[in-house]
Amino acid sequence: MADYFAHESACIDEPADIGAGSYIWHFCHVMAGARLGKGCNLGQNVYIDRDVVVGDGCKIQNNVSIYKGVTLENGVFCGPSMVFTNVVNPRAFIERKHEFRATRVGTGATLGANSTIVCGIDIGAYALVGAGAVVTRDVPAYALVTGVPGRQTGWVCRCGVKLGADLVCGECGARYAETDGALAPT
Repeated sequence: MADYFAHESACIDEPADIGAGSYIWHFCHVMAGARLGKGCNLGQNVYIDRDVVVGDGCKIQNNVSIYKGVTLENGVFCGPSMVFTNVVNPRAFIERKHEFRATRVGTGATLGANSTIVCGIDIGAYALVGAGAVVTRDVPAYALVTGVPGRQTGWVCRCGVKLGADLVCGECGARYAETDGALAPT
């Protein structure tokens, strides 16, 4: 008896490692060799490729495909229909599976609806990528990235609220300090 829930329309190829308390909803496909942490929630029509690692407590909204080479650390939020790529210059008639580039999304990061993450990117912990942004380079921890191409437009608190110039969260009161282009809690 599984200690996770999978809707009857979901396809789970064995062996897949699925953590306790996870929910896998309508028309999802989890490939053999995928690792899904505890307490995750996969919305409708999510695809998890072989050898993908998804940490504990991740929420992956409808219509997201996570391809081989992508790692989500704990507590990552993937908004509806956001996109990961795995090859920089794909062609249907040229096999480039040996060119997959690794992509890491740090603990607690948010990837907004319809955002695109180009392969080979490192997204720092608690970063927030805005809806529709196209991320083509690494994103520092706590950075707010918006636009096409994605550019850093500010900093966000661990709780997801945009920080003002004083780097104090107006919602939870957390304080941060910026040093050499990096943000850290104080």
